Amino acid sequence: MKHKIIPIAVQQVSKERKRQAPKGRRVDPASLAEVQALLGNESRQADLLIEHLHKIQDRYAHLSAAHLAALAQEMRLAQTEVYEVATFYHHFDVVKEGDAAPQSLTVRVCDGLSCEMAGARDLLARLPKILGKEVRVIAAPCIGRCEQAPAAAVGQNPVPHATCEAIAAAVQAKAVTHAPEAFIDHASYQAAGGYGLLKDCISGQRNVESVIKTMEDSALRGLGGAGFPAGRKWRIVRAESGPRLMAVNIDEGEPGTFKDRVYLERDPHRFLEGMLIAAWAVGIDRIYIYLRDEYHGCRAMLQSELEKLKAAPPWAGLPEIVLRRGAGAYICGEESAMIESIEGKRGMPRLRPPYVAQVGLFGRPTLEHNFETLFWVREILEKGGAWFTSHGRNGRHGLRSFSVSGRVKSPGVKLAPAGITIQELIDEYCGGMQDGHTFYAYLPGGASGGILPASMNAIPLDFDTLQPYGCFIGSAAVVVLSDKDTAVDAARNLIQFFKHESCGQCTPCRVGTAKAAHLIEQPKWNLELLAELSTVMRDASICGLGQAAPNPVDCVVKYFPHELV
Repeated sequence: MKHKIIPIAVQQVSKERKRQAPKGRRVDPASLAEVQALLGNESRQADLLIEHLHKIQDRYAHLSAAHLAALAQEMRLAQTEVYEVATFYHHFDVVKEGDAAPQSLTVRVCDGLSCEMAGARDLLARLPKILGKEVRVIAAPCIGRCEQAPAAAVGQNPVPHATCEAIAAAVQAKAVTHAPEAFIDHASYQAAGGYGLLKDCISGQRNVESVIKTMEDSALRGLGGAGFPAGRKWRIVRAESGPRLMAVNIDEGEPGTFKDRVYLERDPHRFLEGMLIAAWAVGIDRIYIYLRDEYHGCRAMLQSELEKLKAAPPWAGLPEIVLRRGAGAYICGEESAMIESIEGKRGMPRLRPPYVAQVGLFGRPTLEHNFETLFWVREILEKGGAWFTSHGRNGRHGLRSFSVSGRVKSPGVKLAPAGITIQELIDEYCGGMQDGHTFYAYLPGGASGGILPASMNAIPLDFDTLQPYGCFIGSAAVVVLSDKDTAVDAARNLIQFFKHESCGQCTPCRVGTAKAAHLIEQPKWNLELLAELSTVMRDASICGLGQAAPNPVDCVVKYFPHELV
């Protein structure tokens, strides 16, 4: 067979045309124009990818293939890069070419443990028929309103203590989420002496060493779950060469946790002043605040208050403050995954070392803090480290903000002495158990903190006190179970959550959570296989999600064997 000979000139023209044609999906001009209109004059830098995806999702209620291709061209990113980020986060509805777009309105019903105990399954079963085909009803992981269980969200509008009637009314009204109303705004905070402490620091009335020493004396530990001493962290990051950055974590996705939201809704500037004092002490050039997408009203309020702060700065050298929006991923509560997300990527934890304090956000030394840790800075510096350590029970020191939900009469954020026992917390701060319910079990540290029986009600709740029992306090999310519940059902709910939220980066977590969920759904548990699976997940998972995910199952086997008979 003879081969056709193509002239060299024709070959060169053909290659030139191929070089000029874009690789992958061709960009639709109309979709490109729509994306350009949404982005306006905003920067197209790569770390704004998630922010720009939100703009499209908010406007069109989904992300079409055409819009993703247009966004990739506009930001000069590979289409695969845009697609992999968009499909990683739960709040982005990616629609493949040829598929139908979802309904324009979505109702998310939280199926976290506290909400499941309060009737979420019944809502999920009944709502589709009540709301009709024009509204999409889906189960959602914890939305940070466990004290208002069952909780739901109509679009971005939260519905506390949700009923079918309340959700239907919110759908009918097409309600828009408003910022919290009863919070201390910028003017009120300043009138009451707010930002005075920061001004003392800037003016030299307080020096950096005395401030860091007071933080060290207070023994305040990180209140996002890890518990690393705050003052020591400031000293470590300050010792690194600049420029230094700061990342604030308000992505409390742990089922049972809502303390950061409650404090933010009440007193945002107390947190902001603590943040700025930390930035001054450590020498921070730019601050990034990462707020979970479920807190839509808080975001609107915080953005407004930040604008007021920038308009009348208490500090001439006020660092740039950037508010970033999460997109529905529990894993982004892990510090390095959050940093990846701020950089516009999938929220996948990094291998360590190097540590975030050395190589963090955009490769720079980074001071990473949970919201509540910074919330306490002003009061500790005003009253002294000894004041904070003067609180405590059972040989422990300090204060703890417990997010309490479940079968108690008065759920909510309870500021109590560190080392308080669960029985004391229920009796003194929560009004006791709900009528008709008897205390049966509790989660001392949220979904990953394990499950203990009511008979173990005298353990001090604090850092380092629960580890001997296979549990930990984490962010102090306490969920109380009664005799109407079982630890087996609780473990099944929690493992399904971890399966849903695993980022998929490492096999022990990705496959392990799925395998564990399958094994504990069986009427008879294979205890030998579960023990082996638990060991592998703890030893080989990259981050705390996979390492702690077996805790609920291990606790059921250890403390509730009667439920497995």
